[in-house]
Amino acid sequence: MIRDTIQAAQVSAMKAGDKPATQAIRLILSTIKNRDIEARTGKSPEDDDQLVTEVLQKMVKQRRESVEMYRKGGREELAAAEEAEIAVIDRFMPQQMDDAAAKAAIGAIITETGAASMKDMGKVMALVKERHASSIEPARASALVRGLLG
Repeated sequence: MIRDTIQAAQVSAMKAGDKPATQAIRLILSTIKNRDIEARTGKSPEDDDQLVTEVLQKMVKQRRESVEMYRKGGREELAAAEEAEIAVIDRFMPQQMDDAAAKAAIGAIITETGAASMKDMGKVMALVKERHASSIEPARASALVRGLLG
């Protein structure tokens, strides 16, 4: 499980004295814990790895947006710190599909659903998320679906 890998990495980072990695991993574990608490009242994924992957994807997205804002503001040192956190988070993300495999998977879903235009994007995206949530980042999947439908 991804959660166990993250916890083992925290112990390793602490023993190695790697403070930036330790801080990033603690933040990851804290965010996962918060998501667990939220899941008690709402609908949560049945698969723990899917829940953790969703949390990690959201964290990466937030950091990429921060990097962009810091760069626009001329704060290169803060952008570098965010990129370092992204690198730590990426270590725990499941392997992403390459473009060819992602296009093939999305193409199969489009064929299966009979989607013909952008009106059907929601239907296609729902199946992509259901089947390939951990292997295709949502923003990337959205761009690929738009390209194939539009």
